[in-house]
Amino acid sequence: MQPRELAEKIATIADDKKGKDILLLNMEGISYMTDYFVIASASNTTLVRAIADAIEDKLAEQEVFCSHKEGYNEGRWVLMDFGDAVVHIFLEEERDFYNLEQLWADAPSEAFEGTDDGQ
Repeated sequence: MQPRELAEKIATIADDKKGKDILLLNMEGISYMTDYFVIASASNTTLVRAIADAIEDKLAEQEVFCSHKEGYNEGRWVLMDFGDAVVHIFLEEERDFYNLEQLWADAPSEAFEGTDDGQ
């Protein structure tokens, strides 16, 4: 799976699980660690963990595995490393506080336009 395709797949899964304000940051040429950051918000810790679980489960079905995961137990900011894409799932207030979008402002960013189910 190509890096962009992986990032879009992750964003789609997060959107399907009611992730909010999903953003893709293209880190190619900016960070040696990964090609994409996928950033999403959730309204509560249960939803943060549910999004993380869904991403991990759906990608494992395609034999794409998470090599590192942090913050799952607390559920305030879960970081998941899939190599070509690193996922950040935040509680809304944590995302505002850490403001990764500003920290990595040099990275081209793109809001993910997921499905509009009327909610």
